[in-house]
Amino acid sequence: MLKSAYVHFMRTVAVPLRASGLLDCLQRAPTGSFRFWLGSQFAIYDAAQLARMDVPWWTFSAIAQVERWIAGRGGDVRAFEYGTGASTAWLARRCRQVVSAEHDAGFLRAMAPLLALDNVELRLAEPRRGVASTQVRSGRRGYADCDFSDYVDAIGADRYDLIVIDGRARVACFERARRQLARGGLIVFDNSERSRYASALNWAGDTVARCRGWAPALPYPSETSLITLSEEARG
Repeated sequence: MLKSAYVHFMRTVAVPLRASGLLDCLQRAPTGSFRFWLGSQFAIYDAAQLARMDVPWWTFSAIAQVERWIAGRGGDVRAFEYGTGASTAWLARRCRQVVSAEHDAGFLRAMAPLLALDNVELRLAEPRRGVASTQVRSGRRGYADCDFSDYVDAIGADRYDLIVIDGRARVACFERARRQLARGGLIVFDNSERSRYASALNWAGDTVARCRGWAPALPYPSETSLITLSEEARG
């Protein structure tokens, strides 16, 4: 209830700020600056607006590191992500190819016009509901009877240089993603401070770089982790 009230308040306040031109000024400030962060607060839970601002919903320090990592490869990067959103558009502007899996059909339809790009492939993998024996569960409230096996398997058999885990059933996604990571590749695991993801981060051990700090469209600090794996760990 409190979260919904906050989002409604911020979106209501955004209307006169945008009409005055102040909000556009803030949202065009350098990424990672205080002005940009402040302007991004009015795009909370608005993936389309964050996409227009050209920023993924990760911590600013993680964004900067991933951007350098991609640039260091001249943009010749195949990326896969669990969880379509602003990051899809951001990656598409920087990577050779982006494949994005999403579990929510309505959200995917809403984002599709922004992501109608030659180097983007969108995959819908809805959970199976009412399954008696759930194989892959999400820890998020409201999904107890859902099996996310198809979502986890949406990555297929290909290998990717960059894999983003930012959707449902993230521990299971990590287990699958590490086997599809190309040599020298990078995994981006968002919201890694949440206790339900600890098993994946603990398994990765010393290969995890935790990027704690401020993030776009969040009024409190968060954490995005960057994971590199040895050939043995990749399986």
